[in-house]
Amino acid sequence: MKKVLLITGGSRGIGAATALLAAKQGYNVAVNYAREKARAEAIAAQISNAIIVQGDVSISRDVTRIFDEVEEKLGPITHVINSAGVTGKSSPLADARDDVIAGTLDINLKGSIFVAREAARRMSTKRGGRGGVIINVSSGAATLGSPNEFIWYAASKAGVDALTLGLGREVADEGIRVCGVAPGLTETEMHAFSTGEAGRIERMAPSIPMKRAASPDEVARTILFLLSDDASYITATTLRVAGGR
Repeated sequence: MKKVLLITGGSRGIGAATALLAAKQGYNVAVNYAREKARAEAIAAQISNAIIVQGDVSISRDVTRIFDEVEEKLGPITHVINSAGVTGKSSPLADARDDVIAGTLDINLKGSIFVAREAARRMSTKRGGRGGVIINVSSGAATLGSPNEFIWYAASKAGVDALTLGLGREVADEGIRVCGVAPGLTETEMHAFSTGEAGRIERMAPSIPMKRAASPDEVARTILFLLSDDASYITATTLRVAGGR
């Protein structure tokens, strides 16, 4: 069966690393982006059979359009990765602005739910689909709480874990597996781009049992395992990739 993979937030970080690795493993890849078209184009240019598709996952009609465009250009979607995410500028919760909290919840949680819902509608064998796999990118923060940094981000990712558990059980007999990956500290631009703290990786690394951050490729390889038939009996489960933390 032709493997068509949609990656939300695929223009940077873990999403981009996963897109490149998936292409090497025979997936046809759709790289979703919200604003950074040039970055998405740069990733797609490295893949022989890839497209880019613009859309804001926090807007339901955008999500429907994203799926429509991908299926029109590549065929039925068989695999989906919910990778779009932000943290917002770090601070104690008492100092966090309304727009930072709302924006994080909109993209991380509401967006993941919208994307997973659309995937379930199209993949479910009970609704005429052919089955598939949904991977939700969570965070180790979901169980750490991220005090004094971004509690709202941790809360959004705890919601993503609940989505993985609930939807995974709901569609287990409809040909769909739903898994999560919870990365710990990872070498991506999110630390400077979203949190506003350029030196966060260096500050946090000593607190990790392995004494280092993960590379995006290390997380991507875990995602590709869960997408594959090697993980055929794994669903409603989030796998932690956090160096022991």
